[in-house]
Amino acid sequence: MAVVDDVRMLGTELERSYHAYVRGRLKFRVGQIVYAAFSLDESVMGFAFPKEERAALVGGDPHKFQLPSASELRFNWIHADLASLEPTEAREFVVDAWRMVVPKKLSRAYDLAHPNGPV
Repeated sequence: MAVVDDVRMLGTELERSYHAYVRGRLKFRVGQIVYAAFSLDESVMGFAFPKEERAALVGGDPHKFQLPSASELRFNWIHADLASLEPTEAREFVVDAWRMVVPKKLSRAYDLAHPNGPV
């Protein structure tokens, strides 16, 4: 069972990333691009995810993953029930979302520094 504290440090540890509170909601950003965000009650984590892979992820575990609202379907975004994720799994989704918004050289540098994935 993952909680926000399992991924909170990634919001500042990942290169060019920072966290911000917008209307009480924790969001992780690179520049002005939000790549992960949490609901007010911190039970749902939304994160960048390839549009073409969303249906498979949601179809594989619809209790864990949900499509974003209709107005957000145009974005590379998906929602997950945070309590249904393992802490390591939640960190991997955050790092993968970060990879979608940073230059490839930063992603490669992260891989070299963390060969076993996020800790």
